[in-house]
Amino acid sequence: MAGRTKKHLEHVDKKKLEMLSFISFLFGFSQAILAYVIADYFKEAFGSTNVSVFYFISYAIALIGILNMHKIIKKLGKATAMFLFLFLQVCSVTFLVFSSPSIIGVILLMSYIIASYLAWVMLDVIVEDYSEDKKSGRIRGMHLTILNAGFVIGPFISTQVLEKFGFNGLFFVAMIISMFMFVVAILGLRNDNQRFGQNLTIRDLMKKIFVNKDVMKIYAVSLALEFFFALMVVYTSLYLLELGMSWSKIGIIFTIMLVPFVILGYPVGLLADKKLGEKEMIIFGLVIMAISSASIFFITSTSIWVWSLILFATRIGATIIETLRDSYFYKKIDGRDVDIISFFRTTPSIAYILATTISAVILIFFPLKSVFLLVALAAFLAIFAAVRLVDNKSEKEM
Repeated sequence: MAGRTKKHLEHVDKKKLEMLSFISFLFGFSQAILAYVIADYFKEAFGSTNVSVFYFISYAIALIGILNMHKIIKKLGKATAMFLFLFLQVCSVTFLVFSSPSIIGVILLMSYIIASYLAWVMLDVIVEDYSEDKKSGRIRGMHLTILNAGFVIGPFISTQVLEKFGFNGLFFVAMIISMFMFVVAILGLRNDNQRFGQNLTIRDLMKKIFVNKDVMKIYAVSLALEFFFALMVVYTSLYLLELGMSWSKIGIIFTIMLVPFVILGYPVGLLADKKLGEKEMIIFGLVIMAISSASIFFITSTSIWVWSLILFATRIGATIIETLRDSYFYKKIDGRDVDIISFFRTTPSIAYILATTISAVILIFFPLKSVFLLVALAAFLAIFAAVRLVDNKSEKEM
């Protein structure tokens, strides 16, 4: 890799990866409990479906944290930094149990978003410490599969709890899961607190990043994927509610929608490692994601099965891209590159900032369903970056 010294000897620690996978499952579950209903909470507190400002502020603050993550790790160590963010997540959701949709509730929920995002980045950094390049597709595919398994069951449970017990009941469930995850993380990682040794400014980091053209291209692909997630998470539930669908129906749709993340992640990563490499499948995933997202604009049906099918198709594309953007990226770096990993994980925050800013303007003039055309446009534009990637060689090609 240009601009960097030879990699250190990588190794796979199966026991650590298994423990990290369990934390990932809990993390996915805790996030899914709230992810698709947060927008409705903001809507109740704010009185408008145009809730972009809350996501904008949350992810702008998170972006500052990510860009300075290497400094945090240098002072605290990787594991301690993760413990800190998980603790802040627990505190935020605990206070939310006793709050109603209000200014205070909004601030607490924004704090939860920020802390969860930073904890996820730290989990990602730690996973790389126990991985190796030649198995990157399989390791990342399995890691994401387990994380997303937690995500699949989350929406169904959250919508059922929301209808029966309201937001306070939902936050109580999220609090219990977050506390359990915090305890598991401390017990499993208490002796693994590696620190980042380099002294880098943000300017130094930018110079280091821009030297590697392939990292910048896969960053563009990742940005399009996170742009997709941002708008889908914020506006899909609001749009389905606008069509007159109940939370119980939406929960069923979202559960079916997320199945591809569980069944495709590992096979896709394995196929990339052994036979194809990542490039061609990333392009294929972008095409699927773009076409299926654009089709949402034209659907007015309230059928559970129609919506399950079309949203299922969008997630097939997203699963392929999510697994292979990680596989591609982690074959270009290793566990020492905390600064580069942190930069790469700025894509969700930047995507949310861009998505919420652009969508806020669009929704002033156009109906809510217009955001799905915006998603499709981002996916199509990302294809230009994907076709210029220098593909990693598979085991078959090597």
